[in-house]
Amino acid sequence: MCWPFGRRLLAVNARLSTFMQSFYAAQFDREMGCSEREWLMWLPAAMGGVRWTLGTGALQAQPLAASDAASLRITWHTGEPRRIGMVTLPRLLVRFVFEAMDDAQRYTFMKRFDLYMQRGGG
Repeated sequence: MCWPFGRRLLAVNARLSTFMQSFYAAQFDREMGCSEREWLMWLPAAMGGVRWTLGTGALQAQPLAASDAASLRITWHTGEPRRIGMVTLPRLLVRFVFEAMDDAQRYTFMKRFDLYMQRGGG
């Protein structure tokens, strides 16, 4: 689909990855618009073939790369719901901590993770 003046819409060009993050720090926080129950349902698919163990409000994944030292710890807790007019959205505050992984390894893991956790939008 194109705008009347000929420029392609970014949303229909699958080759463009302008909506994906291009860098992931070794540690960062996110606000997810879901409940903990939803998060736990989506988590197995988002983690892919990575082995991980689940605790209360946390998971530990290891190894994530060729190095046995590479690991990921994800912790979360429920935040106050976001209210927009009469709409109430759940909030989950999530922290990602990567250890012994370079930029490319973090990017590869998070690209898959983000695609599986993405809901709606455009």
